[in-house]
Amino acid sequence: MLIDDELNVREIVKFCLQDLAGWNVITADSVLEGLQNAVRHSPDAIVLDISIPDVDSFKLMNKLRKNPETQTIPVVLLSAKARWLDSQILRQYQIAGVIPKPFNPVTLPAQVAQLLGWDFTSLID
Repeated sequence: MLIDDELNVREIVKFCLQDLAGWNVITADSVLEGLQNAVRHSPDAIVLDISIPDVDSFKLMNKLRKNPETQTIPVVLLSAKARWLDSQILRQYQIAGVIPKPFNPVTLPAQVAQLLGWDFTSLID
């Protein structure tokens, strides 16, 4: 599942993960919609833009981690501020990893798979 408020980023990431990697990608343009989709669809992973305006994305992380239905879903962050994210916060919220923006669309599926501990080559065979 992908949560990002920017339509163009959602379209690019969805294309990369769905069309290039063959994964089924559910999208959400807000934290509220993302939380609802996470509960409804129980995705294998969530890719979350940490810089959604007017929203504290870590509040979403709190809600995900406190809900038994979503607490074990791995989360990968997309962030233009990746260098400034505190490693203690990443551990606290059990973040699988961070992909800095801008990212390379061609290598994005492999980056996500690596952070999640998935064997990307077997996923695309």
